[in-house]
Amino acid sequence: MVIALLPLVASCGGRRNAAPASDVKVPRVFVPALAPAALTDNASRLDYMRDHYWDNLDFADTLFLAEIDTLQMMRAYVDYIGNYVAPDDGEAIARLMQKASASKYAFDYFSMLADKVLYDPNSPMRNDELYIPVLEAQVASPLLDKYEKIAPEYNLQLARQNRIGHKANDFRYTVASGRSGSLYGIQAEYTLIFFNNPGCSMCKQITEALCESPMIGEMVERGTLKVLALYPDEDLGEWEAYRKNMPSSWINAYDKGTTINNGQLYDLKAIPSLYLLDSQKRVLVKDSTDVGYIEYVIDHR
Repeated sequence: MVIALLPLVASCGGRRNAAPASDVKVPRVFVPALAPAALTDNASRLDYMRDHYWDNLDFADTLFLAEIDTLQMMRAYVDYIGNYVAPDDGEAIARLMQKASASKYAFDYFSMLADKVLYDPNSPMRNDELYIPVLEAQVASPLLDKYEKIAPEYNLQLARQNRIGHKANDFRYTVASGRSGSLYGIQAEYTLIFFNNPGCSMCKQITEALCESPMIGEMVERGTLKVLALYPDEDLGEWEAYRKNMPSSWINAYDKGTTINNGQLYDLKAIPSLYLLDSQKRVLVKDSTDVGYIEYVIDHR
């Protein structure tokens, strides 16, 4: 995730225009709880930190949150999510949002942190399974009015699509010859949907990573994995000009009529996007850009 920092700009005139040291406010800092020394095994320490990480924060103290170092808080949130919350542990996030409901300021603040870490397309930690409890808390919260709930309600509807462990939404695709097919018509032990755009540098990187993967290559050759490279936008001239760059062993197709976007069948706020499905079209990996993780999931089934 990229966090933009505002540069500190010194006023001209040097020391003459500088504010007196006594007037400079030092940002407040949040200090996470520490696991008791008596907890010696790693699993117990992780469980403790998951449940007690925020114990030193008074969610009702709006002055503290107003003066806190936001960058440090962002790092703390990333630390909490990355080290103490399992990728599918929505209950931990729901409990955190309940604690944040102690004040409107805290609720909005932790919603902002979740937006940046769990929802932003540029965040490598984006995760719908953890973001859904945030949206559910926003939709249900008496702290928000009906207008403030419009965006969370819309985002929640999208986030609930194609959840891990659930069947993916079916759709039709069209290849260069004009022949069409459906996602559910693809017969394979695994199906990898690769939403992509021509000219997208990260799409090119993922294409190369998939082609360079011995596991993916062998599975495609044996027919146990089918790769559906799907262009979801309207400029077919751009797609036609680029399609020769895609492996011939893949299903290289486009979404005729942009029905996926129009019907909100998949949340494509971020492209490229990889979805790994099993033989029954249940979602194993959702909205990923990590080819190594795709290999890991396949290898551990």
